[in-house]
Amino acid sequence: MKGNVALDLLHNLMNMSVQNRHGAKLLQIRESLGGIVAEHSSFVASAQETAASTSEVKIDNFVFGPAAITVPVGTTVTWINRDDIPHTVVSTEKVFKSKVLDTDEKFSYTFTKAGEYPYFCSIHPKMTGKVVVQ
Repeated sequence: MKGNVALDLLHNLMNMSVQNRHGAKLLQIRESLGGIVAEHSSFVASAQETAASTSEVKIDNFVFGPAAITVPVGTTVTWINRDDIPHTVVSTEKVFKSKVLDTDEKFSYTFTKAGEYPYFCSIHPKMTGKVVVQ
């Protein structure tokens, strides 16, 4: 619907630029078109932020995959256990700690500060990973 409004306004703008004596209406139409363009840009930026604000780590075969990820501040990382046995996700700095995750269960944490966040499975301590937040 916004696209049709923009086309109608553009058509009106073209007609009024020929008839310059309607300066006030010309300005109003230009402002309306600017608002539509700004709204579109804001929507696109919001969609890009949403797409970039989640990340997933799979737990399978006694491995966190990927073992290290780099994400922007504000990203929610979700770990999902695809293994046949239980695992946990525990920050070595005690920043986050999951419950025991059975097969297909998930744990999520939102990173609000930049830094490095190493983690491990408390049931299988040789399983390690790291989230780098920039």
